[in-house]
Amino acid sequence: MTTKVTAAETAAQKEYAEKVRELNSARELPPIAHVHSFGCQQNVSDGEKIKGMLAMMGYGFSDSADGADLVLFNTCAVRENAEDRVFGNLGALKHNKKLKPDMLIGVCGCMVQQEHITERIKKSFPYVDMVFGTHVLHTLPQLIYEALTTHKRQISIPQMDGVIAEGIPLRRESKLKASIPIMYGCNNFCTYCIVPYVRGRERSRDPEEIVREAEQLVADGYKELLLLGQNVNSYGRGTDVDFPELLRRINALPGDFRIRFMTSHPKDCTHELIDTIRDCEKVSRHLHLPFQSGSDRILKRMNRRYDREKYLELVNYAKEQIPGLSLTSDIIVGFPGETYEDFCDTVSLIREVKFSSLFTFIYSPREGTPAAAMEDPVTRAEKGKWFAELLAAQEEIAAENEQKLIGTSHRLLCDAKGTADGYMSGHSEGTAVVEFPGDESMIGKFINVRIEECDGIFKGKIITEE
Repeated sequence: MTTKVTAAETAAQKEYAEKVRELNSARELPPIAHVHSFGCQQNVSDGEKIKGMLAMMGYGFSDSADGADLVLFNTCAVRENAEDRVFGNLGALKHNKKLKPDMLIGVCGCMVQQEHITERIKKSFPYVDMVFGTHVLHTLPQLIYEALTTHKRQISIPQMDGVIAEGIPLRRESKLKASIPIMYGCNNFCTYCIVPYVRGRERSRDPEEIVREAEQLVADGYKELLLLGQNVNSYGRGTDVDFPELLRRINALPGDFRIRFMTSHPKDCTHELIDTIRDCEKVSRHLHLPFQSGSDRILKRMNRRYDREKYLELVNYAKEQIPGLSLTSDIIVGFPGETYEDFCDTVSLIREVKFSSLFTFIYSPREGTPAAAMEDPVTRAEKGKWFAELLAAQEEIAAENEQKLIGTSHRLLCDAKGTADGYMSGHSEGTAVVEFPGDESMIGKFINVRIEECDGIFKGKIITEE
């Protein structure tokens, strides 16, 4: 059952925010916060909420921790290197704390939801003032108030299935593209993945809340909406609206905008979802569908609950129904027990599907997951060789895909300056980034462009300008 933060709890946090604002207004200079979010788009979205609450409390913002009055790391637990970066950055803040003893340092997010990580922070980083998990993000005003007034360390990491908190203020990073979390948590328990343990069980936001947020964003001039969830395909548990229906409702909103979503799990991807992408003109012709391994034996060890045949059936149906579809995926190389023959099954799958792009990773054990206890005889060096072989195969496919795009036309969202003077850059409905002649007045507009060449960067010519 989904637990929603009550109106009374929300009001209490607003009162704490006002108290912090009063404390900050008494300072000689307005306080400055530095917030860094590691990891996935969901973490980036959480970071926008953190900044929204901090702005409500009277904080300004800096891209640097140097001189900041509050530094907050919003962490990721999916791979070891993200954790290492957090610990490295925390170590560097010891010097900042010496120079400015009254500054606040906080660590939040997925990483600290793990008990062994929290214990390490407690013991090795005594100058960290706040440590709080994924389920209490909405209580940040209270945590800061208590830290400022009691001068005691604030630790808040409840073990629970998670909550949904509506009405948290946001400070969005972009004026063109906005993320909308539609669900939180995961019920899949893939054997390599820490997400269900740190994000809790699946819980879906009310569809009316989501559609209302999307409508307001379009009214505010946003041109691209990214629907977020650990597994968007399973959206709707506890509601009477499933994910395809949610897409149709947002697609029906008036306005000129684009809809994207991530991430999809193949076991829950349906023909209905593919048909919905086909039929909804505002939904991007892009499907990110992680397959992780091309070997049925490894997929079973991963507890992915689909096989190669099922995956290829979905992909082929999607290609048939949606001409020009951009397909992207995730791959783990060197999962415990994987053999070179299993790895070759993965390479053969990418050659068959011909993905637009891939997110590839060498397996990173996560303490507390079943895979971390599995026998893993293949050396890191050998996995590195496999990884290089995979990248080489994908580079060949990418070059082939690039040539197929020459001469094709695309409706781009112009969102940045190009790499050369007199050029602008825009994203297609898929994954292509194309540069074309123009100026900054085009930013935020949809531009029709035909791709003329590719020399490492797609270059195009404007057909018509809207």
